[in-house]
Amino acid sequence: MRRRSLRRANTVDPFVDLLFNALLGFTFLFLISVMFMNPDARKGRINLKAEFIISVTWPDHLADDIDLWVQDPIGETVSYLSKDASWLHLDRDDRGEVNDTIIIDGKEVVYPINQEVVTIRGIIPGEYTVNLYYFAAAQAQPVEALVKVEKVNPTLQTVYVRKVLLTRQDDEQTVVRFTLDYSG
Repeated sequence: MRRRSLRRANTVDPFVDLLFNALLGFTFLFLISVMFMNPDARKGRINLKAEFIISVTWPDHLADDIDLWVQDPIGETVSYLSKDASWLHLDRDDRGEVNDTIIIDGKEVVYPINQEVVTIRGIIPGEYTVNLYYFAAAQAQPVEALVKVEKVNPTLQTVYVRKVLLTRQDDEQTVVRFTLDYSG
């Protein structure tokens, strides 16, 4: 008796191979295109490592110089004299109109906002003290300053706001004292 050849039943049609390879190629291209359709949302984020932000603002276009002083629980003080102290950092010493102008392409550009900002980059448990010092008075009038303490992590929230009236040059006031534990 003669055996039948089963070769035809065990072979795969080349059309099926081509079909599945094309399907695999289209699936790969689809996945690549989906990855590029939604750009990474983290590109607009600023990675500022800070636990608290303490800021003072006073009226724009004033030549008066108001300084922010912050002391941490171990006695380190940040101010215009020392811009970094332990985990405290003074971002900018704003001196009123003195440092509000720069030259760009031969033109004078004015940035009239008067603001000093101190960041607390890590938490040291204990009491923090925030002082304002009226360093230089260009006018003989009192200046009202706004002090804010904001907690950054896990979300930004304002924890303290106060308006302070500085009456004359060399006037210094303790604005707030606050105590932090390890969790902030």
